[in-house]
Amino acid sequence: MSGGTTGAIRVLIADDQPLVRRGLALILAPDPAFEVVGEAGDGEEALTLAHRLRPDVVVMDIRMPVLDGVAATERLARTLPGCRVLALSTFDMDEYVVAALRAGAYGFLPKDISPEELVAAVRVVHTGEAAVAPRLLTRLISAYVLAPSRPQPPAAALGDLTPREQEVWRLMATGLDNAEIAQAMDISVSTVKNHITGVFGKLRVRDRAQAVIAAYETGLVEAGSRG
Repeated sequence: MSGGTTGAIRVLIADDQPLVRRGLALILAPDPAFEVVGEAGDGEEALTLAHRLRPDVVVMDIRMPVLDGVAATERLARTLPGCRVLALSTFDMDEYVVAALRAGAYGFLPKDISPEELVAAVRVVHTGEAAVAPRLLTRLISAYVLAPSRPQPPAAALGDLTPREQEVWRLMATGLDNAEIAQAMDISVSTVKNHITGVFGKLRVRDRAQAVIAAYETGLVEAGSRG
């Protein structure tokens, strides 16, 4: 583990495979922008260490013994909301990933990512943004979220969306990034960002991942939809 670095992003790594934990730590620790404050071998240990060490980001394997990463993420989101979870999975198409995003994870990476992708994702999650490639997010959610299921968010909140906000939400849910949404709607990227902020507030969701999940759950879009 690295020594204390003022202003560094404090990272806790949780994975039941020691070799994976060490590999992730060796990628992050040499960079002065990060401080690897601890390593956990299961979800229960990750919770204990997170409450003791107060990391900024937890890199969390979603399939672990004792307490899996989904349950650990849900508890962390509830008890330490300032601690952001970046979920990891061996597979890029994994129903547990959607469960982790719904539980409060800020992002997802498959384990075969490059060191550069890991570093970038930890930085993005630390800022409070969602670190999931838009099209991967859409493929995941369309595969594993059944629509319509429960009415989440409430229908009243859906009615509060302006037509422009509804269209931005729909295009977001079909896998377009902000620049592509701007092009499709012939508006600026900054206007798209403003509409997305409005969508998040009215739907009472925290980020892009939860907004896309809500779009499938409410039936706004269906599996196979394209922008």
